Amino acid sequence: MFDKLKQLKKLKDLQDSLSQEKIEMEKEGVKITINGKLEVESLTLNPALDNDKQEKVLKDCLNDAIKKMQLKIAQKMAQMSGFDF
Repeated sequence: MFDKLKQLKKLKDLQDSLSQEKIEMEKEGVKITINGKLEVESLTLNPALDNDKQEKVLKDCLNDAIKKMQLKIAQKMAQMSGFDF
């Protein structure tokens, strides 16, 4: 039972640590910042781009930022010991 409590404490610490993490991605003047909870914290668009290009660049930028954050999360989880992943 105490092992489970220790694991829960480690997970809580991991969650707190990840909430402080931020990833910033920029492509063609479109800039996005997401946090460790995969929430968008800031978004800057490029008014020089037409709507179709803006949508494509925004989608690519967001997807790349999420992938980068997921990799960071996986690395932090791998550093933790005592989990059966």
